Amino acid sequence: MTRLELAPEVAEDFDRILDHLAQHEAETGPARVQEIIQAIAVLEHSPLIGRPVPGDKRELVIGRRSHGYVALYRYVAEIDTVFVLAIRSQREAGYAR
Repeated sequence: MTRLELAPEVAEDFDRILDHLAQHEAETGPARVQEIIQAIAVLEHSPLIGRPVPGDKRELVIGRRSHGYVALYRYVAEIDTVFVLAIRSQREAGYAR
């Protein structure tokens, strides 16, 4: 099974997501973050599932619309490790509605 590591900046991303949700949907914040974490766990079994992006990175699309997020990550096959670099909402990442 592939090892999964979260960059320290991901904690800041989760804080930003929780702050945003608290302003708009106070009760769903912690559950939404848990859904994101569960979705990222798929990378332990399928590290190449995300679409390739420049810089030898990949993006894992999680959910859709207002529940949509993108996890930016890099898979290093030599050490069988996925490094999750950032989490953004799809709208924040620049995707159309």
